[in-house]
Amino acid sequence: MKNGILISGVVCLLLLSCTKAKTDYEAERNAEVPVYYDFKEAALLHTDNYVVHIEALNGKFYKGYNPIRVRIADTSNDQTGQISSIAFFPFKENSDGSRISCPHQYHLQYHSDSNYFSGYVVFVDEDRPNESSQLYVSFTTDNKSHYASGKVKVLEQPNKNLGMTAFVGNDDIKYLIALVSPYKPKVGENDLVAGIYQCKTIDSSSVDSFPFPVQYYYTEVTGYKLLLDPRMPEPSMGNHSSPNNEDLIQLDDGLYHGVVNYTMTGNWTLNFILLNPSGNVVKGMEVSKDFTPGVEGAKSELHIDILF
Repeated sequence: MKNGILISGVVCLLLLSCTKAKTDYEAERNAEVPVYYDFKEAALLHTDNYVVHIEALNGKFYKGYNPIRVRIADTSNDQTGQISSIAFFPFKENSDGSRISCPHQYHLQYHSDSNYFSGYVVFVDEDRPNESSQLYVSFTTDNKSHYASGKVKVLEQPNKNLGMTAFVGNDDIKYLIALVSPYKPKVGENDLVAGIYQCKTIDSSSVDSFPFPVQYYYTEVTGYKLLLDPRMPEPSMGNHSSPNNEDLIQLDDGLYHGVVNYTMTGNWTLNFILLNPSGNVVKGMEVSKDFTPGVEGAKSELHIDILF
């Protein structure tokens, strides 16, 4: 198995922006944003004598970043056996037969204290009424491999603070940035967390067929830096920013962590500049720092809008 991720006819979705244009700011700002802390069953897969329980926050999958938990039980004795080599793979099959994957954690991490495996999936779009996404799980027990798959529904992201953006960098590589937190921002300093991924391609003829020959797949980018300049671009706000913001750098969990300081509620734009490990600009530009009352502030070519 090469690179641990294998899929046939995969196309990496290039999103122009995953943040919808906001027209009724007051209505959206006053809309309650539910906060989900509990993992609930979102999918149930069966294979041989095993049941695979896939859990997500609120028991639903949404467009954007979704943490997941996987529990596997042996139905013959209602116990979880010795599970090893568990792999997780999401994809969507289009009407033309092509399959689209998305950023995800392929090899899940085991938590012995709670007896579950954890990971994540970043769905790049919600499923339309006649569509569904599929989850594929493989695992090994007593040197025997098991495979399970099933359909799930990906819903529209109701949280305006968990946006994404996809783009082609100056290096001609396709990237995707997905916000992970804060789920519900506060006035003041917030820990800002994002996943940054790039789309790669390999020769599908050189790999095996588990579960499908791969052409494109996403990986976490390593050692990059995401420069941050948050601003309120509305004409009434004059393009003002805030102090004490911190650029995003990668930590051991693979995600990029920084700090954003929201001095008030309202419409904010997170203006970004993505730097590669050599310090070269991959995408983004500095925006004007001038106070411009009555004039809408300019946005970086790389940005995500926020509303709270």
